[in-house]
Amino acid sequence: MVNIRQATVNDLMEMQNDNLFCLPENYQMKYYLYHFLSWPQLLYVAEESSTKHASGGKIVGYVLAKMEEDAAVPHGHITSLAVLRSHRKLGLATKLMHATQRAMQQCFYAEYCSLHVRKSNTAAFHLYSQTLGYAVHDIERKYYADGEDAYDMRNTFAVNPKQPKVERPVFVEKTKKTSEAAKADSSAAAGSSSAAAASSAGSAGASTAAAAADSKKDGAGADGSAPSARTDVPGAGANAGSGGDKKKKKKKKKAAGGAAAAGASAAGKDEEGDEEEEEPKKEAAPAAPVDPATKMEEIRKAMEALQAKAK
Repeated sequence: MVNIRQATVNDLMEMQNDNLFCLPENYQMKYYLYHFLSWPQLLYVAEESSTKHASGGKIVGYVLAKMEEDAAVPHGHITSLAVLRSHRKLGLATKLMHATQRAMQQCFYAEYCSLHVRKSNTAAFHLYSQTLGYAVHDIERKYYADGEDAYDMRNTFAVNPKQPKVERPVFVEKTKKTSEAAKADSSAAAGSSSAAAASSAGSAGASTAAAAADSKKDGAGADGSAPSARTDVPGAGANAGSGGDKKKKKKKKKAAGGAAAAGASAAGKDEEGDEEEEEPKKEAAPAAPVDPATKMEEIRKAMEALQAKAK
């Protein structure tokens, strides 16, 4: 009677012996240990019960399998499969393959299993393609040491109900939300820059108006009063000096008003381009200048009083 069971570390020596009897591709013991230490769930043996054998049973077949590391899709690979000639045609190879493929799905959530087989090994190719459902995926040129080509065959497993589902659409949705948030942030930054430009334009207009107001006082004295007419020049009266000053001040007023209007219109255009932004804060208007006519009247009266005293 032959029993299919999971391999133990004590079975590795007999597995290596079966490999040397059956296959031309042989491995050192460290390679068997590497498989056993990394994927012990995937190693199976066919044991024949016998009282003559020292360990209680003889290993007549084995399967050496592994999981492909660093693969985008989890899948297994059959490294070696062998059954002694004396125990072939009993379905042992099929049972060993079913056992390791089931372990791949249950333990590592493998989606398929791959293997390589010689093009000249028709018996093994029939087993894989007709019995186990493998299909040729590719042809590996000069895969084996003697230069023979190999069939790269794969068997895709059915959906495993115990396998956790990976919700990839959720990840795509999160990526879309992140890109939309980045676009919103860039739009907000553009709006704030437009508001800053409008505010700077308004400040420029206000500063121009303030400069124009300051220029009005250029003709006045240090105390803010208009310069008095010279009394030592005959025929020079206060009225003559005041008339020239009035004309100059009117021209300065017109220039200041035009500059202030230009600044205000520039600020208004910037605000219309971005209706959602708040209006820039208006600075306090400069203090109204002293009426020149009133000041000149006071000077005229003072001069008349001085002339009366001189007489």
